[in-house]
Amino acid sequence: MKSLVYISFTDKQFGFRMKKQLLSGLVAAALLGSAALPAVAQNIGVVNGKPVPSSLLKTFKEQMERSGRPVSAEQEGQIKEAIIEREIYAQAAKAQGLDATESFKGQLELARQGILTQELFAAYEKAHPISDAAAKAEYDKFVATNQGKEYHAFHILVDSEDKAKALIAQIKKGAKFEDLAKKESKDPGSGQRGGDLDWGNAANYVPEFSEAMTKLKKGQMTDTPVKTQFGYHIIRVDDVREAQLPKFEEVKPQIEQQLRQQQIQKYQQELREKAKVE
Repeated sequence: MKSLVYISFTDKQFGFRMKKQLLSGLVAAALLGSAALPAVAQNIGVVNGKPVPSSLLKTFKEQMERSGRPVSAEQEGQIKEAIIEREIYAQAAKAQGLDATESFKGQLELARQGILTQELFAAYEKAHPISDAAAKAEYDKFVATNQGKEYHAFHILVDSEDKAKALIAQIKKGAKFEDLAKKESKDPGSGQRGGDLDWGNAANYVPEFSEAMTKLKKGQMTDTPVKTQFGYHIIRVDDVREAQLPKFEEVKPQIEQQLRQQQIQKYQQELREKAKVE
């Protein structure tokens, strides 16, 4: 997102050893302090007489599950060890008075803001779930925009019309289109692939390009350069087919995620507009 973004709990924030990876950081909730529970069963350990509450482990697991990464039994043991290890370090830091520094207080406030922000957006998502009807409507718009024919096109992009004409002449004399694209094209993406743009709907391209491309038959190349805002193109169409669109169920999760992001962006904008900032 361009504005205030989801501040989510990630592996890097929590700091536990996985089988092949050391994850750094501490459970953010622990940074803000959790009330110690007296019962031994409610603690994952005791460090220098101070109980380490199991609520820290519970919070961590909830955050991982919320992000779609459930914690396995093996990982849970590793997390417990990491939380206890962090408590050892935290006690040492506190003994040195580091919890009274301005740096610590600033980081603590940032952590507080981050957690509250995450909880705010999570609560909003829960209160505003994406309906099947909304997801299907978005899918139908996608289909309407992308249905029809798809073109497997190649192109060479250059800066000048004269350069494009010279390349067309070389191709007509037997030069290989793909080789010239790799050498001369100003489009770094397709140029490395010999000018290959892969399959695409005409709506994916700027109007001038689309108009020229759709007039070509299989195997044809433009006889004259096509001017667009990007420069001068030599276009070749290798194949044409009916659009191969995914089924709704195949893309439903992605659509729902996109709609959730749009909802959050709108909510963020509303909050910013209502806020009095001086």
